[in-house]
Amino acid sequence: MLSRLAAALVPAVGRLTVSADPEAELAPGSILVANHTSLADPAVVLAALYRLGVEPVVMAAAGLWRVPVLGRALAREGHIPVHRNDPRAAEALDTAAAALGQGRLVLIYAEGGLPLRKDVREEAPEAFRSGLSRLARRSGAPVVPVGQAGSRRVTSGGVAKQWAGLATAPLRRPELHVHVGMPLAPEGDGAVLTSRAHGAVTAAWRTAATRLGEPAVLASRAP
Repeated sequence: MLSRLAAALVPAVGRLTVSADPEAELAPGSILVANHTSLADPAVVLAALYRLGVEPVVMAAAGLWRVPVLGRALAREGHIPVHRNDPRAAEALDTAAAALGQGRLVLIYAEGGLPLRKDVREEAPEAFRSGLSRLARRSGAPVVPVGQAGSRRVTSGGVAKQWAGLATAPLRRPELHVHVGMPLAPEGDGAVLTSRAHGAVTAAWRTAATRLGEPAVLASRAP
């Protein structure tokens, strides 16, 4: 339901396009790792993946499970609460590994949170935490990098600005793009795998941002 809802709502707030590397594959039991820049980007990524025929389980902040209606829907559909800085944090990896073993795809945000900056500009993904590599090495699941750009044009900044952005998005119709890269084998030690995954997600993000004509990304590619 969550993926179908995102697929229905995202076109109302922006113009979503999707691309993929020729070698991209969304096989059952894969880990999807995406860059996280806005409260809007999980919906954008889910809508894009739905177009590609995929409805993943999402690892998300446990606080969302306390939101009326949404929390019940998340629990019912098997999405995975992440209790950050809590002894229960390891339970999320257990649950995710079990879902992968059942052939589900699991979407994880390896940065572990949103950037603190307030403007709408695009920037490369921040450093990844170790949860992604631990899950990949434990499960043996391939890691599929997903880059998204444009969601900060929907919501970013402080609370008032975010509400204003969401309210005006249907009128502004910002461009949104999601790019799926080729899978990575879960090889190497934790640090190596984390570095490889971060590089792959950064490359996917650059592709997405370039599709939107983001000035900073285009400038970095200039000769």
